Amino acid sequence: MTTQHTVLDVDPSAEVQRRLLDVQRAAFLAEGPPALDVRLDRIDRLLACVLEHAEELCAALDADFGSRPLAASLVSDIVGPISGAQKIRQHLAEWMRDEELPGSAEAGTPAFVQIRPKGVVGVVGPWNFPVTLVVQPAIEALAAGNRVMIKFSEVAERTADVFARAVATRMAPEEVAVVRGGVATASAFSALPFDHLIFTGSPAVGARVAEAAGRNLVPVTLELGGKNPVVLGSDADLGLAAQRVGAMRLMNGGQICLCPDYVFVPRDRVEEFVAQYEQAVKGYFPTWLDNPNVVSIVDDRNYDRVTGLITDAEAKGARVVTIAPPEEAEVLPRRKGRRIAPTVLLDVTEDMAIASEEIFGPVLSVYPYDDLNEVITYVNTRPSPLAAYFFGSDGPEFREFIRRTTSGGVTRNDLAVHWGVEGAPSGGVGRSGMGAYHGKTGFLTFSHRRTVATTTSPTGLAQNILPPVGEAMAEPLRGLVAHTLADIHGRLNGS
Repeated sequence: MTTQHTVLDVDPSAEVQRRLLDVQRAAFLAEGPPALDVRLDRIDRLLACVLEHAEELCAALDADFGSRPLAASLVSDIVGPISGAQKIRQHLAEWMRDEELPGSAEAGTPAFVQIRPKGVVGVVGPWNFPVTLVVQPAIEALAAGNRVMIKFSEVAERTADVFARAVATRMAPEEVAVVRGGVATASAFSALPFDHLIFTGSPAVGARVAEAAGRNLVPVTLELGGKNPVVLGSDADLGLAAQRVGAMRLMNGGQICLCPDYVFVPRDRVEEFVAQYEQAVKGYFPTWLDNPNVVSIVDDRNYDRVTGLITDAEAKGARVVTIAPPEEAEVLPRRKGRRIAPTVLLDVTEDMAIASEEIFGPVLSVYPYDDLNEVITYVNTRPSPLAAYFFGSDGPEFREFIRRTTSGGVTRNDLAVHWGVEGAPSGGVGRSGMGAYHGKTGFLTFSHRRTVATTTSPTGLAQNILPPVGEAMAEPLRGLVAHTLADIHGRLNGS
């Protein structure tokens, strides 16, 4: 394995990937925890790799999706990591400092927490935002002082080629390396004995990644998906909700893990909401079939999956509202260009696949409700979503909703805002994920916090337990047990 800037072949064997890991780990051990200026230099070089090849990356993304507007790719996959990197530059020196443990010196054991890099971090990225969702965690891993191996999505094949070449222009393979390839390559990558592994993608694949990592006891961070609910409170502005839900549902063709999957609307306002939603969608996309601003479904497999969800629901009694000009509605969905019209499903029942499967397309289910408790029960009896959304005032309804439900994050009166707040942790819970990153949270995720203590006691810890000192401690310890138990009994009995 050379230390020059190189591009790894597509579908490298498990042995080649392991040798690359060994090279990165050897370099990490030889260097030790890198200094602040080294970390910042690596962050700058990685970000430069993306920004210097922005136009080429956007062209590749357009080709991989079949249609993806330049502005959409610039916003989501090129510009995305910039603000996070700037925040890291501002605060990294502070984050790297040892943390004194308050009160430890007074207790006779002065101690501090040392923030150390873990070693080599593996990053497995998704296809929907294939650049930004590997670059952002990689930047945070570099900030923590690690080396990074990236497994780029095989679905975005052209983008993977451009990205691998771009990274190789400024990063040596022992710093940051890009692995490209299919399922076998991804499986071998997940089974490597990294010091930490982060995966972004579906819950089903995330479970397999966690299982493979678990064989080596590799700690994992999983950023997964799920069916994200939207609740319109009794005082919600339906026009505002329709505009913002529609925009998020159609962004990137609906292929976003933070997209709303279903909306709960007060029963007497359902038809009004659907009408407002249809109006909002038509405002964004007056036409759909050949509109260059539409992001296509990424491949035939996902096209068939999404159209299958609609067909299954309609066959089982759902009411389908297709939002497109009449002449387009007659020919949509269309496999050529993988275009699926914005769709609303009503009267959805539990036996329909769309009730339980994440959509990842321009389709939205709408449910009526009579009481907020119905909504809370529905959300709580299903896997915790990555995001939950509420439209309405910051009153009793919203407070009850966030008190009793669990999700990766919550945004009120908009969608996905919580994900973009600088410094706020981003992650799921349960089936929607494990752990978190972004900003300082990401820095700490990819760091090991090691406690360093010094004793000032004339006798050692174990000496205080072994004879002869330990024998004299028995009675005072029995007294402590009795005293503590009496206090607990007093609190339990209300005295």
